[in-house]
This record gives sequence, structure tokens and C-alpha cells, in this order.
Amino acid sequence: MRIALIHALKHSVAPIEAAFAALWPQARLANLLDDSLSADLARDGALTPRMTERFLALTRYAVACGADGILFTCSAFGPCIEECARVFAPIPVLKPNEAMIEELLATVGPNARVGLMATFAPTLASMPPEFAAAAPGIRLEPCLAAAALAALDRGDGAGHDREAALAAAGVAGCDAIALAQFSLARAAPAIAAATGRPVLTTPESAVRKLKRLLEG
Repeated sequence: MRIALIHALKHSVAPIEAAFAALWPQARLANLLDDSLSADLARDGALTPRMTERFLALTRYAVACGADGILFTCSAFGPCIEECARVFAPIPVLKPNEAMIEELLATVGPNARVGLMATFAPTLASMPPEFAAAAPGIRLEPCLAAAALAALDRGDGAGHDREAALAAAGVAGCDAIALAQFSLARAAPAIAAATGRPVLTTPESAVRKLKRLLEG
């Protein structure tokens, strides 16, 4: 199977490739990166019809290259990805967090209090509606760890993990912590140690769902 991975942040590539290597090494991966998407969203402050057209163009290219399934890895663009899934059905087109939300429900139940962590601020605006649609009883406690992303941008992975763990202390009273970005997955052990709570990440959940959809 060929899986197209479409990224709006360069930091998402390594964690999803690691998840595929661990869980589905037979899949053939094709990475498409346009990091101007995240920069433009941060500048504009909202998703626009033009942004949706850009997502459709990326999906169209992936399909033309023979993709059997498509996974977007940046969580701030949910409505754009939903339009791609509608237009290109029945090819599986997954949002970054949908599989993690399903696994979260199985782990802590439908009425849990969940710390929702991100390092990119627009993610905390786009994600609550996804939770409301899939898990309306979940109570979210948003947590922004902007200093962690700044550290990662400097190439300081250890600093990223420390900053993420420090930020997570503010939601330590939740039933679980959901890491809403692929780039945060590397900090999961540090966050679990800092909070003493179950920590769910997006890359492995997404790989498991895609593999199930495409191989049965």
C-alpha cells in the first residue's frame, strides 16, 4: 500500500515515519511537505476558502501519484481535511487526531476530563469542534506549550520535551493527556512522568487505523 503523508510542519515527518516503521513497515510512504501552510494560518488567524483549495490540490496530487490512503499530520486544518475526505471518497483521508480520539474514548470513557496539549496555537482552536463531534461528553482542558515548539525550531529536541512536560503540569489533574500534534509525540514519556496520567499520541493511533481500513 502507498500512503501519502501530507505535512504543514516539518517536525511531523520523523514521528509518523517512526510509527509506520514500528507498526506497518510494509507500507510505502510518500511525504508531501508545505510548511507555508502553518505559517500562513498563523499570519491570517483563520482558515479560508483559499486554504481549502490548497489542501484539495495536495490531495489531488497524492491521488495522482497512486496513494491508497492519505494522512494529514497537522491538526489545525480539520475543516480543510474534511472537505478533502468528502471529495476524494472512498480513498481513506484521515485527519491527524480522529484515530486518537477513538482510542481515547476506549481508554478513559466518554465523560472524562482530558488535557489537550499543543505547541501550535491554532490547533487549540480547531480541535475542540472535532472532540465535540466525536466525543461530546469529553471535557477539555487546553494547554499550549509554545516554548516547546520554539525549542524544536532551534533543533533542541531535549528542550522541547522539557518545555512540554513543564506545560503539562498545568493539566495534571485530568484523566488523560491528549497530544494533539505529531511533533509532540516524542515528549510523551516526559509528559507521562510529569503528570502521572495516560498520554495518547496521534502517530501510532493513525497508523493503526489506516492499516485496519486498508488491510482489514
